[in-house]
Parts: sequence; structure tokens; C-alpha cells
Amino acid sequence: MPEAPRRPTPQARGALETGTAGQGHLSDVYTCRVYTPCTVLPMSIGHTLLGLLESGPRHGYDLKRTFDEKFGQDRPLHYGQVYSTMSRLLKNGLVEVDGVESEGGPERKRYAITDAGITDVSRWLMQPEKPEPYLQSTLYTKVVLALLTDRSASDLLDSQRSEHLRMMRILTDRKRKGDLADQLICDHALFHLEADLRWLELTAARLGQLAKVVAP
Repeated sequence: MPEAPRRPTPQARGALETGTAGQGHLSDVYTCRVYTPCTVLPMSIGHTLLGLLESGPRHGYDLKRTFDEKFGQDRPLHYGQVYSTMSRLLKNGLVEVDGVESEGGPERKRYAITDAGITDVSRWLMQPEKPEPYLQSTLYTKVVLALLTDRSASDLLDSQRSEHLRMMRILTDRKRKGDLADQLICDHALFHLEADLRWLELTAARLGQLAKVVAP
């Protein structure tokens, strides 16, 4: 069961604000979290935009449109995210301005990936993602607090089970109607929801034991 999304560390926030993140690589700074009902999937905005630039120079608008089409169906990027990220990539030498166009309107920069950017994308793609065990979850905290305050933890678990089943029905329908990409995304979410449901059943069966431990 996932906990609430983590805030950036003070070091990461400072790097973002000062533009010192990475200095030759993005590290883990340019990261957003794409939410599914049961799991939190790390996605590096910077690395993803860099990867999209490998096919050729693009404007910020084109990068946002392509990102949203391929990765951001549920949480499209804001234009501000794109341009602030590109500004930091430019400062860190991972992209360069390939040209500026106006065509009677606001100036639009066309960005191209540098050799350093290509190297950084390759490094990121080959680096395994750290599994997240979710040893401390919001739901577990709610169960314990319900027991401590003499509220019904059983009702809490029943309510959560109903919400999980509702979301599984939505995802199953989306998977049935979607293309291969949608099917894979939904499978990932559904497998996690199924694991959550097993945890809910196990916890419900052990509430009596848990109550003796946390609220003797």
C-alpha cells in the first residue's frame, strides 16, 4: 500500500532552485510522480524530455504534446513544467538552443540534445529503479489509529476494499477498451491493487491480534 508522495529532499529542492542539479547529469532531481489508484510510479520529466529530443530538435510545445500523448494521459504536463525543466537542462549542458522562431508571435526556442544529454539518458535508462517496499503506509496508520481511538478498523478496511474494487472495475474497463500501452499501464496498476486486497483481507483477519499489540 503506497504512502503519500514524498516531497523533494532539501538538497534536491536547493538544486532545483539554484540550477546545480546534476552538473552533467540529472540524478534524481527532475522527477514527478504519476499517480495510479494503488501505486506511485516514478517518472523523471527531465530524462523523458531528453529522450524525446533524441529523434531531433523540438520546441517546448512539441515536447509537451508528445509527452502527454505517450506518458501523460492521466497527468499531462503543465507548460511551466516543460519550460522550467528545459531551462535547467540548458543550464546543465544537456540541451542547447538549436534556433529561435517568432513567426509574428512570441519567440519559440527549438531545443536539441547534446552529447552529454545522450550520455545521461543512456545512464538513466540502464540504471535499475529502486523497488519501493511501502513498509509504512497511510492505510496501516489509519488502522492502528482506529484501534487506538476505539473506532471501527473493520469498517475502515471494508470501505477501503470497496474503493479498491471500484477502481479495479474502472481499470479493467479501460484495459478492455485501450491499446497495448493502456493495457500494460492498467495491468501494472491492477496487479498492485490485487496485492493491496490481499493485504486488506489478511489485516482484517488479524485485527483482534493487532488490537492486543497496539492497544493493550
